[in-house]
Amino acid sequence: MKFRRSERLIDMTNYLLEHPRQLVSLTYFSERFQSAKSSISEDLAIIKETFEQQGIGTLQTVPGAAGGVKFQVKVSDEEARSFISELCEVISAPDRLLPGGYLYMTDIIGNPSIVNRVGRLFASAFGETQIDVVMTVATKGISLAYAVANYLNVPVVIVRKDSKVTEGSTVSINYVSGSSNRISTMMLSKRSLAEGSKVLIVDDFMRGGGTVNGMIGMLEEFKATVAGIAVLIEAENAEQRLVDEYLSLIRLSEVDEREKKIKVSEGNYFKK
Repeated sequence: MKFRRSERLIDMTNYLLEHPRQLVSLTYFSERFQSAKSSISEDLAIIKETFEQQGIGTLQTVPGAAGGVKFQVKVSDEEARSFISELCEVISAPDRLLPGGYLYMTDIIGNPSIVNRVGRLFASAFGETQIDVVMTVATKGISLAYAVANYLNVPVVIVRKDSKVTEGSTVSINYVSGSSNRISTMMLSKRSLAEGSKVLIVDDFMRGGGTVNGMIGMLEEFKATVAGIAVLIEAENAEQRLVDEYLSLIRLSEVDEREKKIKVSEGNYFKK
């Protein structure tokens, strides 16, 4: 069956969007559409130009016999600033305050549209970094981790605070909370992470960085390395920060229960 160019463009675009950061050879598309490689190259040039004009991402070309193209999510600073500004407005709503100075975040973490946009931003920021796995700790960071992993086309591993019989043997470590200085335990299945993996750590909130620092310690047990750290919200006034290098979208600087005031601003995302 011979495909028309319009049909090829639609199908190629869909395939590339569903397989981010995966190298696709021109031969694959040529055989898929029964078209000459020269025609496929012209199609890809059109898709690349459209992706970049619309702020969807870009196509990277890898030359050589084993080469091809791969789609990479890329978010412009203008789009990122607009989204982070919207998010700051949502988070600073007074009715989000809970007793004890906590913030209600379930509606945000549970909103697929917001979570996917957060995933795009982090995937864009770490697009040029070699990443094999995205790691998070149960429970609230899970949706964010999967959103990022989807755009990076890598698996997710979840560190837990209690063992599950369905995960087989586990590695457990003790870590110290950066905010309360309490000793806690986290566990990870031995089968979930290959030795030498390059890992992006994702979390929803970081105060002192104790949980993130615990995940870093877990990676050492697996002889894996930290490729990056991405958090949705960081607390500005943490007394003792255990993590120095990280990327954040939102900075929480003040919570006043009496005045029902929440003060937030953009994080360090644009200093990357």
